[in-house]
Amino acid sequence: MSWSAAQYVKFEDERTRPARDLLAQVPELPDGPAFDLGCGPANSTELILARFPDNPLTGIDSDKDMLSAARKRLPHVHFEKADLGSWAPPAGAALFFANAVFQWLPKHIDVLERLMNALAPGGTLAVQMPDNLDEPIHRLMQETAEERAFAETFAGRAFPRAPLPAPKIYVERLAAKAARIDVWHTAYYHQLASANAIVEWVKGTGLRPYLDALPSERRAEYLAAYAEKIRKAYPAMAHGRVLLRFPRLFIVATRTVDSRASSPPA
Repeated sequence: MSWSAAQYVKFEDERTRPARDLLAQVPELPDGPAFDLGCGPANSTELILARFPDNPLTGIDSDKDMLSAARKRLPHVHFEKADLGSWAPPAGAALFFANAVFQWLPKHIDVLERLMNALAPGGTLAVQMPDNLDEPIHRLMQETAEERAFAETFAGRAFPRAPLPAPKIYVERLAAKAARIDVWHTAYYHQLASANAIVEWVKGTGLRPYLDALPSERRAEYLAAYAEKIRKAYPAMAHGRVLLRFPRLFIVATRTVDSRASSPPA
């Protein structure tokens, strides 16, 4: 699946706000390296660098375009290309930070357990994931793909992400090595210029698998059909703007200081 850094940063303020909210709940770190997992164009990496300047920082992403944009933005930070599904985390990390990436990995809780095990005592795993598959922006992607005009192209393909597990699953799976686990949901209400702005938003993320599956000459047709549905689902408010509801799941788990002990979540 391809990504576009330029498309992603069209809504950088809105995309970065959850990263700020996540980082605000990260406690002070022990000595050791910090990692921004799925760093994208480094908007979240920049926040981590400002908050924890004394911890060596590395950004990890699987997409060359995102990494190119990240290196231009923060030329003095180290960035690496890697698939988080198979990436082996180094032991003794002070922070694993992941803003809107693990929702793409079906077995991401296994990865989160590996990350938790690799933390230094007192280190933190901080994760944010969109939890919005029930929202119209996602339901209408699949509904459009099932229309007669596109059904043959998408036949036999599964594009929707798997729903996130229940919050208690994360707590149960991460508790063995955690001194504290916080899990919460936040629903953001983004005021965007128009329904077309919503389409532009998801062109940088959720729509990518659908668009990549289509021949280039058919993408505009699909986008037009999807945009028509979005205009009906998100009518303009009195001042002409539209309101995009966007729920997200947050997890902050801090490794117990005594690595031999096992503590229940606070």
